[in-house]
Amino acid sequence: MEHVTPIYILSGFLGSGKTTLLSRLIASFKQQGLRPAIVMNEIGEVNIEGLAADEAVPTAEMLSGCICCTIRSDLSSEIAMLIQRERPDVIVIEATGIANPMEILDATAEASLYMRIDVKKLITVVDAAHLLHLNIEQKGKTYRLMQEQIRAASALVLNKMDLVEDRDSETIRELVKRWNPHALIVPSVRCDLNVEVLLQSDPLDRNEQSIVHHREAGDALEHTDKHKQANSHKHDDNHEPGHNHDHDHSHEPGHNHDQTHDHGSHDHVMSYTYYFSHPVNSVEFERLIAGLPRDVYRAKGILTFSDTNSRFLFQYAFRESDFMKITPQGQVPDVVVFIGEHFQKSLLREQLEQLEGKTSRA
Repeated sequence: MEHVTPIYILSGFLGSGKTTLLSRLIASFKQQGLRPAIVMNEIGEVNIEGLAADEAVPTAEMLSGCICCTIRSDLSSEIAMLIQRERPDVIVIEATGIANPMEILDATAEASLYMRIDVKKLITVVDAAHLLHLNIEQKGKTYRLMQEQIRAASALVLNKMDLVEDRDSETIRELVKRWNPHALIVPSVRCDLNVEVLLQSDPLDRNEQSIVHHREAGDALEHTDKHKQANSHKHDDNHEPGHNHDHDHSHEPGHNHDQTHDHGSHDHVMSYTYYFSHPVNSVEFERLIAGLPRDVYRAKGILTFSDTNSRFLFQYAFRESDFMKITPQGQVPDVVVFIGEHFQKSLLREQLEQLEGKTSRA
């Protein structure tokens, strides 16, 4: 009997904890003696999690676009090549935080027409404290996108529950249950949960049905290569360390989408990537991060500080920052990616250049 590759899709808004859950899933699969693989999607030009990831885990990176729209046609070929090259036992797709999960599920289902894969679960990680705050006003594109991500899930991880008051715990649970009465709900702190419970199958859940078809992954390469040529998107891959890059996550004029879907839910989100040419002072960097405008709600990067002997994985989400010592494999540049809504990139670039001493201070 031919191997059918199970696929899990991770959804959730920026900073919700998807990458933490991804790490726990990968560790769990390895403990079971399975060979996992990852498809990582980022709207920026560099995948920070990918740079710091374990090289023993095969990873396909899809950058500078969203699976659900601008690079949707690439997904089938990425999955097919991953299966053909690495023969994984299981694949986890971590979508960018601004993606509509129904579109990702649809794109993955499209891929299943040409290879033997089985979409097992769509798991949405919810930042409980952030959602509780947004629910007060009940408006805005971020609020609507989080609704979509919750409604599409077959399992919900209510993360960061330690930041929610006891009196609000039931409120947030009832809220997500109202939006999605069928999904399994798993509360957590830092996505510390029972993976076996999270991944358990419900035979009555429509989302658990296999969408396996009877073609080889090799056939998918031929089909998707032709599909990509017919629906090509230009991506500039010539990014060198030491250069700055501006990247607006927006749709180009004339870019056609399936008329039955609304892709306007995240065209307000933009990202900016900055490559450092040399180490910077940690105190000065933390001061810069503390002063970020509220329009910047997510940042992450890999940095070398001039006042320490270590490299750090940096994460920032909704006014909170975190630094973790790492030892990246191979040649990894010092880089930071900022994600937000219509923030002033030129001002941010000027502040970063001042931090490096490239321009004189006022």
